[in-house]
Amino acid sequence: MTERNSLALPPDSLVATRLADLARTQRMVFFAGLPGVGKSLLIRELAHIAHGLGRRVHLLQWDVARQPFVTDAVVNKYPRVNGVHHPVIRKAMGVWSRHAVAGWHEANPGDAALLIGETPLIGNRFIELATPSNDDAEPLLVAQNTTFLVPVPSRTVRKAIESARAVTTANPKHDRESGDARPNVMHAIWEELLETASVLGIGTPGDGSYNPESYESVYSAVLKHRHAEVLPIDFTLPTNNRSVYDLDVPYQDVMPSEGEGEAFIAQVEQTYPDLAVLEKEVARWYVV
Repeated sequence: MTERNSLALPPDSLVATRLADLARTQRMVFFAGLPGVGKSLLIRELAHIAHGLGRRVHLLQWDVARQPFVTDAVVNKYPRVNGVHHPVIRKAMGVWSRHAVAGWHEANPGDAALLIGETPLIGNRFIELATPSNDDAEPLLVAQNTTFLVPVPSRTVRKAIESARAVTTANPKHDRESGDARPNVMHAIWEELLETASVLGIGTPGDGSYNPESYESVYSAVLKHRHAEVLPIDFTLPTNNRSVYDLDVPYQDVMPSEGEGEAFIAQVEQTYPDLAVLEKEVARWYVV
């Protein structure tokens, strides 16, 4: 049975039913998508369901894993531009993520453990997990028991999430909420997605505002090498007056040490002695 009665999702909803299926059958579930589509709440719900089924929960999340990569020394060398981390940092995190997936698998044999990931993808944020590569992680990422789930809210739900985000970033209930993408950043990232859709020749023309068709089309294209699934969200995701980051079940974060962060930064520097080459590659994050 599920852990406790405070799950936010209606138990008879299609979303809750699908999460329960994934909690029973999958070894890795990655929530892919833009900021402000409900990924964090769905991660929390899946973690609670999985724990209730007796599984050990491990989390691999962009915002958590980046901390060892953004030390003062690294940021002084590779500062943010317009609030966005330098391509060296984003690339190093992506290279590390594949190493982390393979290491997690080796350290957690059997069916008891579940790895739940948050993979924004856009702007080269863990895009390496969607890109085929000849390494130990690839067979795991293409396995039948690994799913990339893309939550796609309706226009109404997206608007509600944006409104809620404005409240939580101004008055956070949890430390991580203060670091969430604010509505203006969400809009800027949406513009980046529309530009990507135009380059790829997909999506639905519109007035520049959020539309689920373009969003779904871009992420489906980027995840073409993975077992990817769209999860339509047609109702406002309730929070039960808690932060989406409040997990009331045991879990372990998958993240590097500070030394590992520095080592992967150094690896990227050696691989890309000409940073202009890296910047072009990162800008074309959607080429997988």
